[in-house]
Amino acid sequence: MEDQAQNLVHGDIQLAERVAPPPPANLELTVEEVVDDYVGPFGWSQLFHVVLVSLTWIFESQNTLVTIFSDAQPSAWRCVDNSSSSPCLYSRGKGDFSSVCGLIPGTWEWVSGHTGSIIAEWGLICDRRFLSAMPASLFFLGSLLRSAFYGYLADASLGRKRTVMLSCLLTSVTAFLTSLSPNIWIYSLLRFANGLSRSGIGICCRVLATEVVGRKWRGPVSQYGFFFFTAGFLSLPFIAYHTRTNWRNLYKILSLLPLAYSLLFFPFVSESPRWLLVRGRSKEALEVLKNFARLNGRTLHENLCLAENEALTKERLWRTKWAAKRMITVMIAGFGVGFVYYGVQLNVENLNFNLYFSVAFNASTEIPAVVIGTILLGLTGRRPLFSLSAFLAGISCILCTIFAHGKRSRKADKSSTGNWAQLAVEGTGFMAASTAFDVLYVYCVELFPTNVRNVAVSHSRQGLMLGASVAPLLVAAGRLTPSLSFLIFGILAIFSGVISWWLPETRYAPLYDTLNQQREDEKNKTGNQITQA
Repeated sequence: MEDQAQNLVHGDIQLAERVAPPPPANLELTVEEVVDDYVGPFGWSQLFHVVLVSLTWIFESQNTLVTIFSDAQPSAWRCVDNSSSSPCLYSRGKGDFSSVCGLIPGTWEWVSGHTGSIIAEWGLICDRRFLSAMPASLFFLGSLLRSAFYGYLADASLGRKRTVMLSCLLTSVTAFLTSLSPNIWIYSLLRFANGLSRSGIGICCRVLATEVVGRKWRGPVSQYGFFFFTAGFLSLPFIAYHTRTNWRNLYKILSLLPLAYSLLFFPFVSESPRWLLVRGRSKEALEVLKNFARLNGRTLHENLCLAENEALTKERLWRTKWAAKRMITVMIAGFGVGFVYYGVQLNVENLNFNLYFSVAFNASTEIPAVVIGTILLGLTGRRPLFSLSAFLAGISCILCTIFAHGKRSRKADKSSTGNWAQLAVEGTGFMAASTAFDVLYVYCVELFPTNVRNVAVSHSRQGLMLGASVAPLLVAAGRLTPSLSFLIFGILAIFSGVISWWLPETRYAPLYDTLNQQREDEKNKTGNQITQA
């Protein structure tokens, strides 16, 4: 009887072993799958992370657009010698600032004083007027040259997080040193250095924000940075107004903000799990994802591990034919958009309006541009949205030539109320250019895989900055012929919209990890579309 009982128990154990499931094996998933299925496509942890990262765009816009005020032509001049025989008194009726070119130095002065801008302090008028365009051009040229360097650092060495930190600290230092400039040449050199320094912010922050959210949230999240860019732009007129008597104080104030951010906020930013995985640091990548999941009130599978790809670090963007062609197209489109976006902002001094009001108006139009762009990114494709925005910007700029033609109001004449029709059309064009600028960044992030994404974004930024570096020269020329600057802005914007149709649509496409993976998947999708047709 006892033997029978033992046999029965032994049989039950064998049966249980056959029925019970085997111990769970390792669950190998991509970062994309972990974010969508376990962490959550966009929870509180990602919102907190995106806001922290996007704060840096405030310094990006402030350091980029500060020259609107620091390099502005003063609003009015007056005679110093009040004698009736003074040639200065006879020149006042000529209507513009060219009338001071033939006057004897010391017989006239700027109403706002000689420290209100670099033009007033260093006499950058008449035959020296094009020198006033040099600092802004060199700033954008510095941004262009350093973009590729920061892209390489972020992809192959320091990572996204530490590259942003480095860029913020260097931006702070160079902005402060700019306030100490003794002449136009040192000032231009330091603006070039400031452009070199701050270019890492925009490149890395966009990628750092989008690589931790689900694919459907990439478009909206990419736009969040532009809200902060707009906030920085909108803050400039208020800061500049209180420092209007001394342009050096403006730079000193702006230098404090990125330093404070680096010390107080940056320690709470997380590195991109995608980049960590690409660099073979899968344990760290998984730990970052666990932290995001925990803050979202979720947990990851106990045996979850991240799928690695051995080819991640072996591919090069410019050695891959299809990727190189795509990159060149993006850069050409970026050239026209950058030229128009930054050019229209710098060109506000050629509108017959108060400078502080004009800048605040343009900055305020960026808010609806970002909102509209965010909504449309969720409703339509990247390519048609970019193209139509560029077309609208171009048409608006061309319409501005109608209002600018033959109009050179004397800026010293405060009785002039300005051309509201021109301001409205210019604002519409700037909104459209802003939307195209924003969409291009989102588009570029999706057009290239993880292992070359920062390099690709940096190259697209090079195209934007190349266009921006030429724009100040056109703005300087526009002081004499405003219609010329608006016409060229319009033509280049339309050209950018046309060339974008050579790019593929990326709406709802996954973020690929390798060039080979993306090429094969896109080829298969194209083949399936042809078969279904």
